[in-house]
Amino acid sequence: MTNPLPRPGAPLEHYVSASPFEPAEEQGAGALSQNSQMRIMWRKFRRHRIALASGIFLLIAYLSLLVTEFLAPYTLEHRDLDFIYAPPQQVHLFHEGSFVGPFVYGQSMTLDMDALRRVYTDDTADVQKLRFFCRGESYDYFGLFTADLHLVCPAEGGRMSLLGTDRLGRDVLSRILYGARISLTIGLLGTAVAFALGITIGGIAGYRGGTFDMAVQRLNEVLQSIPSIPLWMALAAIIPVSWSPILVYLGITLILGMLDWTGQARAVRSKIFALREEDYVVAAEVMGAKPARIISRHLIPGVFSHLIASASLSIPAMILGETALTFLGLGLRPPITSWGILLTEARGIEIIVLYPWLLWPVVPVSLVVLAFNFLGDGLRDTVDPYR
Repeated sequence: MTNPLPRPGAPLEHYVSASPFEPAEEQGAGALSQNSQMRIMWRKFRRHRIALASGIFLLIAYLSLLVTEFLAPYTLEHRDLDFIYAPPQQVHLFHEGSFVGPFVYGQSMTLDMDALRRVYTDDTADVQKLRFFCRGESYDYFGLFTADLHLVCPAEGGRMSLLGTDRLGRDVLSRILYGARISLTIGLLGTAVAFALGITIGGIAGYRGGTFDMAVQRLNEVLQSIPSIPLWMALAAIIPVSWSPILVYLGITLILGMLDWTGQARAVRSKIFALREEDYVVAAEVMGAKPARIISRHLIPGVFSHLIASASLSIPAMILGETALTFLGLGLRPPITSWGILLTEARGIEIIVLYPWLLWPVVPVSLVVLAFNFLGDGLRDTVDPYR
C-alpha cells in the first residue's frame, strides 16, 4: 500500500543531508578539482613508485657532490705505492667469535715471479677497526676553508681500500666519489646549454614560421643525420692540448650542449605551433604584446612541463657522451677525474682479467643512467593529460 499524499500546506519529506557541505574535505574527483596543477601532478608522480625512488636516489647523488671531500676516505692526491693494484678489502663485524664492530684485516703483499703480479693475502692477526666521523687527511673545501673531517677513516696506522686500488695505489672508492662531481655536473650544464638554445630557436621558429622555421628544420635534419659519436670526436679533437683542465671541461660541456639542442628545438616548435592559435595568445597579440613577451610569458610555460620530462632523458645521454669521449681519449684529461677517466684505466683484457675491481665505475654510471630513464618515464606520464 502506497503512502498517502501529504495534506495541503504540510512540509514535504526529503532525503537531503542537513550537514554542512565542505568541498575541501571531499575525496576523489571533487578533491582534485580543488587542487592546483602542481599538486595534481605530484599525486600522479607519487603513484609511479620506480620514478619516485629514482628521483630520491638522484637527489641524494647530487646533494652528495657538495660533501664529496667528507664522504671520500682519502683525498684525490693520496697515493700508497706499497699497495699497487690491491684488491678490495672486506668489512667484517666479528673476529674469532667476538663482536668487534666494522673492521678490515691488514694485507700483506708478495711477488709472484711466475705470473709477474702482486699477490695480496689477508693477515687475520691484524685487526684494523674503522673509525667514523674521524680526522684524516686534510682537504681544501672549494677554496673556502681547510678541513680534515671524514665520514669513515682507516685505523690509526692502517689502511682501507673497500673497492681496491689502481696502478698508482690510489683508492678507487675515493676516485669514484670525486669523479661523480664532474660526470654528474657535466650532464646538467650540457642540458642547460641545450635547453637555452632549444627554447630560443624552437620558440622563434614555432611562433614566426616562414623562412626562419624552414632553415631551422633543415639544419636540424642535417645535424640529426650525422652520427653523434663521430661528430663529438671531431669537435673534441679541435680542443687544444695546451688548454687547462677547466677549459677542457667547459669545452666538452659546450660541445655536448650545442649538439643536443635539435631535439629540444623540435619539441618546442611543435608545441608552440599548437598553442599559438589559442585565444589567450591571440588576445595578447591584440593588446600589443611583443613576440618576445608572448613566447616567454604565454607559450613557453605551456610546454615547460614536457620539456622537463625530455630534459631528464637527455641528461644521461650527455653523461654517456662524456664517458665515451674520455674513454676514447678525446674528452677530459687528468688531473681532472671523471667516471670516463676511471674507465680508461680498465682498457685491455689483462686489466679486466687481473684487476677486475677497476671496472667499479661502471656501476654508478649504469645506476645514474637507469635512474634518469625511470625518472623521465615517470615525469612523462605525469605531465601527460591523457594518463
